[in-house]
Amino acid sequence: MNAVPDKAKMIEEQDKRIDEVLKKIKKRIVIFSGKGGVGKTTVAVNLSYALVKQNRQVGLLDADITGPNVPKMTGAESPPRVDERAKQIIPQIKDGLQIISIAPMIPSDQPVIWRGPLRSGTISQFLADVVWGELDFLLADLPPGTGDEVLTTVQKMLPQMAIVVTTPQEVSLIDCRRAVNMAKKLDIPMIGVIENMSGLICPHCGKEIDIFGTGGGEKMARQMGVEFLGRIPMEVETRRAGDRGRPVVLDDPESKTAEAFENITKNVEDLVSG
Repeated sequence: MNAVPDKAKMIEEQDKRIDEVLKKIKKRIVIFSGKGGVGKTTVAVNLSYALVKQNRQVGLLDADITGPNVPKMTGAESPPRVDERAKQIIPQIKDGLQIISIAPMIPSDQPVIWRGPLRSGTISQFLADVVWGELDFLLADLPPGTGDEVLTTVQKMLPQMAIVVTTPQEVSLIDCRRAVNMAKKLDIPMIGVIENMSGLICPHCGKEIDIFGTGGGEKMARQMGVEFLGRIPMEVETRRAGDRGRPVVLDDPESKTAEAFENITKNVEDLVSG
């Protein structure tokens, strides 16, 4: 008879802990996309480090529970420390960025076959029980689509901004529009679009090749009345750096990709601070 009230009380207490955590975080940003394969995690990781380079205190929450790639791309593959007495999780710090992900907690080749409530519960725990401390920014790398994890993160995290990542071709833009409309329905105050893979930079001659086209993200953002944050080109070194666990903004700061992230970071800071 007491199971339901007890569960409700646990959720209420967890929500109180989340409220206390959020009071210490100035700006909260969710990063998601309508479809997979558009480089959402690459954007989340490099944008986080671009903010760190601006001397901001930054945390990155890997909320893609079934496909957590943040640790691989950052080199933060050790499990977080747990303070058993305080029942709190200590995020790993890598190159000045606080990171939490489920990936280091499970075998690398083991699938996370969890139903929606369990995945959402994990995200809530990462918000309630992780010692984020005083942060200028907390970014959440969400799974693609518009499922439970996206809803839970937005409802619990109360972000001031949503960044939707797309590629220039129409098949990606269709799903990006859905993601933008979802952000609008969830009443996220500010919505921005990043066009990723916007032209391949030839590693031999430096010429830009429009494999997927270019400009589609900017046009779509303008049509939907949201902010266009910028374009990110494709460079071979970006992929290599990510595979080494070294984001390109740190590994190759003079590259065109790093320059693009710096410009986007400035646009994000101007918007959320305005």
